[in-house]
Amino acid sequence: MQTILLTGGTGYIGSHCCIRLLESGKKVIVLDNLCNSKKSILDRIELITAKSPIFIEGDIRDEVLLETIFTKHKLDAVLHMAGLKAVGESTKNPLLYYEINVEGSRRLIQACQFNNVKNFVFSSSATVYGEPDYLPLDEKHPLRPANPYGETKRVVEDILRSVSFSDEGLRTAILRYFNPVGAHESGLIGEDPNDTPNNLMPLIAQVATGERTHLDIYGNDYPTEDGTGVRDYIHVEDLVDAHILALDYLLKEKQSLTVNLGTGKGFSVLEMANAFSKASGKTIALKTCSRRQGDAATSYTNPSKADELLGWTSKRDLKKICEDQWRWSYQNLLRNGGNN
Repeated sequence: MQTILLTGGTGYIGSHCCIRLLESGKKVIVLDNLCNSKKSILDRIELITAKSPIFIEGDIRDEVLLETIFTKHKLDAVLHMAGLKAVGESTKNPLLYYEINVEGSRRLIQACQFNNVKNFVFSSSATVYGEPDYLPLDEKHPLRPANPYGETKRVVEDILRSVSFSDEGLRTAILRYFNPVGAHESGLIGEDPNDTPNNLMPLIAQVATGERTHLDIYGNDYPTEDGTGVRDYIHVEDLVDAHILALDYLLKEKQSLTVNLGTGKGFSVLEMANAFSKASGKTIALKTCSRRQGDAATSYTNPSKADELLGWTSKRDLKKICEDQWRWSYQNLLRNGGNN
């Protein structure tokens, strides 16, 4: 049985990945400090899988804790999803982002080296590209992050590339996410941040559930079909599929890879709001605001490299994304004592 250390395993993407790892028969050790997630997610993981990960509440910056984990458990791989991810917050507090995302990652990578763990899957981001020179974005596009969050992802990528080329290097899978959305089809697992959501879909969902009066649209004068920003939205379960394939690739091929993970198609903010309105039967009230600094008009990927190396393509469409998101959001509202 393979043993996997999953950092950030109670978070949005991490919890979905934990489910799939458990279902595939792997032993999973979750390390999470719960700064933007809830421990109760572990009960829901057990409801879905009838299995439980080993849970350790702690921080990736804690070198003593890391050494304890790596010494106690014979790890086959690390899936690194822990970190801060809000672009706006990173602009206001860049040192915090460098401390957690970069220094925390460095200590985790160092623990892998010290303990001879050779397989490392890293959650990177399309923010490493910055303003696109061309579309669709491929892996050859220059890396020019436009904010500290994206810069921290690029720096960790650089560390991983350097280490993987060294004599004691890791085999690394760098997965550049575009825009993860949706939820587990059970309605038990989804994006549930402790604070105000930073991503579009949870904000739309909160309007539908009545938790929010309207959706702020940051700019309606972009050079796009309807004037709102266009992004590549990928179902979280498709994203998890790619992680499992990337892990298998490292273990079998013993080679590193860097791939974009997206659908290859962009949807505007208005298209997302309208699709969610159809799925939920709710009106999504909108309010136009000024553009945010650093936001590109359009961003979507060419996912062909992931198909070539991993045999991976996205399978779940926008209708499925919205249906799963609405099921999760509505059921979670009821679980928390709300109604609409």
